[in-house]
Amino acid sequence: MGHSLGQERRRRLGVGQPGPDEEELAMVAIGFIGLGVMGEPICRNVALKSGTTVLGFDRADAPLQRLAAVGVIRAASLAELAREADVIFMALPSGKHVQAVCDGDDGLLRHAQARHTIVDLGTSPVQATRELAARFAAKGAAYADAPIARTRQAAEDGTLSVMVGADAATFERLRPLIAMFATDITHCGGVGAGQVVKILNNMVLMQTVVALGEALETAKRAGLDPTLLFETLAKGSADSFALRNHGMKAMLPDTYPERAFSTEYARKDIGYALDLARSVQIDLPGAELADRRLGEAIEAGYRDLYWPVLARVIAASWTE
Repeated sequence: MGHSLGQERRRRLGVGQPGPDEEELAMVAIGFIGLGVMGEPICRNVALKSGTTVLGFDRADAPLQRLAAVGVIRAASLAELAREADVIFMALPSGKHVQAVCDGDDGLLRHAQARHTIVDLGTSPVQATRELAARFAAKGAAYADAPIARTRQAAEDGTLSVMVGADAATFERLRPLIAMFATDITHCGGVGAGQVVKILNNMVLMQTVVALGEALETAKRAGLDPTLLFETLAKGSADSFALRNHGMKAMLPDTYPERAFSTEYARKDIGYALDLARSVQIDLPGAELADRRLGEAIEAGYRDLYWPVLARVIAASWTE
């Protein structure tokens, strides 16, 4: 890249220390790792609204080309991104990807300094999140889990919901940055607490979609118009985000695109919920059912399709 953002500016702003106001935080350099379905629009919002240097890193070239139009600078490596950025957001598909980015041969842990704040925007296992945070803390760096919720359109519009797990000082430093892509920001507690809330959010959503799939197929077999069913449910106590988005927009038209939240990723998240349940010694038969249905959808060849496709395996599951 051939330029540096300047240690003097970082010293003046107190990067890595508690207490900068929103104007100061907007001046720090920001890095984004993972510019996929959600990461790209989040990065675009920050680049357009922050007025600061934003760097991006992704294996795919296309999002970096698109983001260059709003001033995002391509980082050639994780080392370069860590050298230039102060706050680093990761928008990656799973905890395994986060682990690889942090713990690889050229990973963020190798380059972490006290000025860094690392933020995981994805859904990752709770214990792994806390272990990573401890390893960054040993280098003086801050770590936060800030998993995002809502749709791709919400990412485009900057209206996501974000559940943050971090100490109070880190949360206050990050809040103005997160506000550039989210309208609901909840401090859930210390590191890992954001992941607990997000994992349970996804668990409830997935169980609800299983129920919608069961209702849909039952209505069809009972001779009822499924559109009438869902529209009527939306007027009563069964109304939900899942009904209006997953049910009406995907399950009714039987449309499950790729490049949306896949069945494979959904099963990964329900697996995190079951792991969390085991860690606190509770049985979750509803989550186990959702896990089984998602597994059946993967076995049926729907791994890469939008995950409400589990309705198809529910439809095919009845036998005489």
